This record gives sequence, C-alpha cells and structure tokens, in this order.
Amino acid sequence: MKQEKTMLDLYEELLELNFTDLKEVPQLTANRREFLKLFGTGILILIAAPDAWAYQEGGRRRPQLPDDFNAFLRIGEDGKVTGFTGKIEMGQGAITSLAQTLAEELDVPLDWVEMVMGDTDLCPWDMGTFGSMTTRFFGPPFRAAAAEAKAVLIEMAAEKLGTAKEQLSTSDGAVVDRQTGKRVTYAELVEGKKVLRRLDGKAEVEKPSVFTIVGKPVLRSDSVEKVTGKAKFSADLREPGMLYARILRPPAHDAKLLNADLSKARQIEGVLIVEKPDLIAVLHENPDIADEALAAIQARFDEPSSKINDQTIFDHLLSVAPEGEVVAEGGTPESMPAESDEVVEHTYLDGYVAHATMEPHAALAKIDGEKVTIWASTQTPFRLKDEAASALGIPAENVRVRPPFVGGGFGGKSYNQQAVEAVRLAQAAGKPVMVSWTREEEFFYDTFRPAAVVKIKGATDSSGRITLWDYGVYFAGQRGSQQFYNIPNHRTTAFGSGWTAGPGTHPFKTGAWRAPSNNTNTFARESHIDTLAARAGMDPVEFRLKNLSDEKMKRVLKAAAERFGWTPAKAPSGRGYGVALGIDAGTYVALIAEVGVEKNTGRVSVKRVVCAQDMGLCVNPEGSTIQIEGCITMGLGYALSEEVRFEGGKVKDLNFDTYKIPRFSWVPQIESVILDAKDDPPQGGGEPAIICIGAIVANAIFDATGARLFEMPMTADRVKKALERI
Repeated sequence: MKQEKTMLDLYEELLELNFTDLKEVPQLTANRREFLKLFGTGILILIAAPDAWAYQEGGRRRPQLPDDFNAFLRIGEDGKVTGFTGKIEMGQGAITSLAQTLAEELDVPLDWVEMVMGDTDLCPWDMGTFGSMTTRFFGPPFRAAAAEAKAVLIEMAAEKLGTAKEQLSTSDGAVVDRQTGKRVTYAELVEGKKVLRRLDGKAEVEKPSVFTIVGKPVLRSDSVEKVTGKAKFSADLREPGMLYARILRPPAHDAKLLNADLSKARQIEGVLIVEKPDLIAVLHENPDIADEALAAIQARFDEPSSKINDQTIFDHLLSVAPEGEVVAEGGTPESMPAESDEVVEHTYLDGYVAHATMEPHAALAKIDGEKVTIWASTQTPFRLKDEAASALGIPAENVRVRPPFVGGGFGGKSYNQQAVEAVRLAQAAGKPVMVSWTREEEFFYDTFRPAAVVKIKGATDSSGRITLWDYGVYFAGQRGSQQFYNIPNHRTTAFGSGWTAGPGTHPFKTGAWRAPSNNTNTFARESHIDTLAARAGMDPVEFRLKNLSDEKMKRVLKAAAERFGWTPAKAPSGRGYGVALGIDAGTYVALIAEVGVEKNTGRVSVKRVVCAQDMGLCVNPEGSTIQIEGCITMGLGYALSEEVRFEGGKVKDLNFDTYKIPRFSWVPQIESVILDAKDDPPQGGGEPAIICIGAIVANAIFDATGARLFEMPMTADRVKKALERI
C-alpha cells in the first residue's frame, strides 16, 4: 500500500525545490473572522490575489491552489503601522526588510513600522520560514497589501477633503492634496474606528526608480536588543509556577527502554514525575534539582548492534539506493565520448553535519482552561499549532504559538519535538512547563544534513568545450544538482530523495540544512568542472566562461574575478586560488577564495573570499551583506571540520569539544559584491553564498598543492593523506 504523505513530507519537498517562478509557490490563507476579533481599533486592509492555498480537506491542511489569499496590515489610531507575517525572525533580518517593504509602499517613516511575526493568533497562515522564501514569496503579496492600503487611504481622504483622489498623493503617513496643500494624516483618517474596505481593481506598487527606503542599507531593527542582551529567546521566558522538565533519553536512536527504576528520583523533595509509555520526565521549579532527579533514574536499554557507522555509510547508501530519477537531460548523454575527448570520472563524498545553532531547542507551554499558549524556538509555528493540538486531543483553534526571537535555525527548527514534549508535560503537570534541551540533547535529536554520494563522468574536447556530463547524486537531494553550463550531452540523475528517504537509509533523522542539497551538489559539480579545466590546460575562470551561455552567470563570475583581481593561470598554479559558481533560491552566485595549506600538517587556512551575487532587487543591502558573511563563515565548518561520527544509532559527537565549528580565528577577509538588478524580482539571500564554500576550498587546495580532495570535510588529516598520494 502506498503511504500517504504527511504535511511534513510536503514541507520538506517544498524545501528541497529551488523555486524561481512565483507561479510555483504556495501562498497564504487565514481565518478572517478570527483575525478581526483581535483588533478593536485601526484600519485593517484585506487584499485578494490569485494562486493561493486552501488548506482544509477532510479536516487536514493540504496545499492546494484556490483563487485568492490574504495578506494583512494594520494602521493604528496613532498612524503607526503594524505588519503581520507568518514568517519568524531567526537572524536572517526579515524583521527589518519586511518593515522596509511596508514603509516604502505606505509612504511612512521606517521607524513607524512594527512587525508581528509567527504569532498564530495574529498572523496569516504560513508553511514555515525556510528556503530563503520570505523576501521572494511573502514580499510581493506584502507589497501588494501595502499598495492596497494606501489606495484605500487615498479614497478615504478624498471623501474627507471633498476632492478627487487623482490629485492626492501620500507622504510621511499622510494624504496630501497637491493643488491646495491640504493634508490629512492616516491617524486622522482612522479616528479610532475599525474600518474594513476592499478596493475595486488592483493597486499598483511603486516602481523601484522612486524607492527611498527599499534598496538602502539599514541597520537591523533587532540589533540593539541582541547586542545588549535584552532580546528574549524561548529559554529566557518565565511564567508563574513554571516547572523545568528533564526527560529520560535513550543512549542511541535505535535503543528501546527495558525498564526504569524511578524510586530514588521520587525521594527528591518537590520533584514531579511524569511516566508515560513513550515519555518519562522529572519536573521541578529549579532546573538543577530536575537535573539531579534525572541522574537518579536507573534505566536499562536494549541497544541493537549495527554495522553502519561514519566509515561505512557511503557503501551503505549505494547499496540501498533506489532506481534513479532523471531530473535533467539533453542531447545523447549515453553516447560514447570521441577518441579525442578527455574523460574524467570521480566519486565525491559528503558526511552528516549538525545544525549546531547558538540556541538549543526550547519551548514553554502554558495551559489556561481550554487555551494553550506555546512560546517556542520554531521555524514552523503553524505546523506546531496542529502538532500540539493533535498531541493534546483538542481543536487547533485552542492553541496559540508565539515564537520569540529564534537563535538560528538553518532548517533544524522545522521540527518541534521539544514543544510537543512541553505541551504534553504541561497537560500532565497542570502547570506551565519549560523544555530546554541541553547541548547533548540538541546534537542527539538534531536532524542532520544527510550523508551523500555523487558520481560524475565528464569529458572535454581539444578546444576545452565540455562535451559530456553524466551526474548521479545519491541521497543529497535535487536542489542544485542540475548543471547550468552549455553542455550538448548531459544527464542528471537523483537516486533517493535526500532527507525524505525511506526507512533503512539513514541511522537517525535527517533534514534540511542551510541551502539543503546544494552544498553537496555544488561541491561535487564545481570540483569536477575544475578538474576538467585542469585536464584541458585552461585557467579555471576562462574555462567556465568558455562553457557558459547564461549571461547572468557570466556577469557574476566576471564581477567576482574583477573584485578579486584574478589573473589567468592554469591550475595548479601554486597560488591557492579557488573559484566556484552556483544558483540557489533564485540567486546567482560566484565565489573566489585564496587559501594557504601547511603541507607538513595538512591544515588549511582560508585567507580571503570574494562573493558576487545577483539577487534581483536587494531590499536591504546591509542585511544581505551580513547574510553573505554569515554564509561564508558557517560554510567553513562543513568544508573543513564539521562531521558527525556515529556507530549505528549512537551519536558520538554531542558537544563542541569534539564537533568542531568555525572559530573566529578562521574568518577570512570577506568582500561582497551585490550586483545592481533592482528592476528584477527579489530573490533569496539567506543561503546562496554558502553553497560554494566546499568547492572553492577544494579547488584552492588543488591550485596550491596539486592534491584533489573528494570528501568533505577536508580535515587536516584528509588533506595530508591527499598530499601523500601526489
């Protein structure tokens, strides 16, 4: 029997796709009546647009494409503006860029705008914050809502001033009669009333040529709170009578509890014990005492042995791979290369990687009568709303999720295990409960980026043209696997579906990891392109330009090379230069790096990275630059040091003493070039720059030493062994 897909499966499939066309994208829907109940004053603007999602079918949410969706904003009595989005703020800066969008279209000062994000009682439904979708897919309807609001305000002003709306314009939160100079503020138009209007026809959004707020670098609105420590995250919150929970965990993912002796834990004063078939927890108002009680539990687990570990995983993946799916094809890739062609075949390996976010998963759950409120570090508040309702056996409308700031997610906080644990324990305890994972729990229950294998066969002719490309990716996923070079005979085949692969593939849960699939695919593709360039005796930049017909990609490569000061040379040149290209979230990106390699130890240091990207309209260049720098810094981890060691379901790396993330001392000189493309639709900026890091480091190591690395991370030990093979 074919297993029906869950909503989570659908989320993950969406996440793996790399949307570039707005028509492909699910939009928003909301319960209008419940939303209206929440506001007593102000003007609420509702807009309609095509290509929405209806999500009620048989009592379950399912992505559909109905004929409209709603985006919301509120003009208050004081003229200040509140914007509502189902997206959350986890460090990507959407709290500022969305406010810029709203301020621009409404013609109000930026500091008049406040964003409410992810509150399931106040905000329109949203699938979740991931895939660099906020600016691309929520931004356009949000702009349309603001334009609609402005048009409604102009209509109201025309009635109030007794003039034609054609001679009215807006500025600084007011409508102005251009002929008489009379003006009426948004606050005066609202007058403390609740007004619901709908505009006939479609309001036009502002043209980029007249922007005064969008496209300008702006300091993030949450920066002062976060720098001074005033910002509150889930684990910082407190409720009267709150209990801290510590949960009995298995030693391995495939372990089963045989028995648990709770007698010593019961003797600790004030400890509340919750014992369910699938959940044993100790709770206390003092977290240290809860820790003491957990340590007092004597438990025995059955731990089945497994032959799968971090050394054998790649052979295992190849052995369980299903039949491949061709995702891109052209020409006759099955044809034999000509005798004059230079043929290169290699296999590339990439291990499991943890999200290692600054903030571990945390959630505070409070049950007050029939109403449940959850404050959680989550990327998917609306999904959590449904999960909590299901766990408690109550209607979803009784659950409110209120995400505070989230301390990093990268895909790992799309799952809400800690929050479901919190609501279950709050129900059992009859008090608010905080579940805040330890760093060990975070590493154990984190959804790791899936290990993967990529096999590539490529060929070039005597002129340096790529003639053949046969690409097979095993379990990384499709995102970023389709090559963009001008190759007459090519085929890309995906074996397995990445983190949504079936049982028996991975020894623990896997999931999306910043620019999912694309880090692995870009590492393999751009490493192989570099190898072909070297075999052809060509400079790696010139080789790429020779084999590109995509003008946008050529433009970003030339921009990066110009900023870097690239001079042509055949690799290995001894300079330690590496180049790589990619496309992610609709953004075209080119990176060039300079590295140093200590040949006696194999240690690699990245000295300089230049990143050029074309992301269409850039709403906040300052925020985009920060994202580029964050991507490059984080990418050094998966490229050089981060890997999860394991034996079966037992994870060996449970803290930063053995799981090595980038240090401040690793950070290179970073230069960002954001190409001017303000007339193009905005594209994603939270992930693209990270996809090339593995490839530029591998290619730079080859240029410096002549040693080619085929497995990430490129640890000092692996580099040293590669040097010994030259």
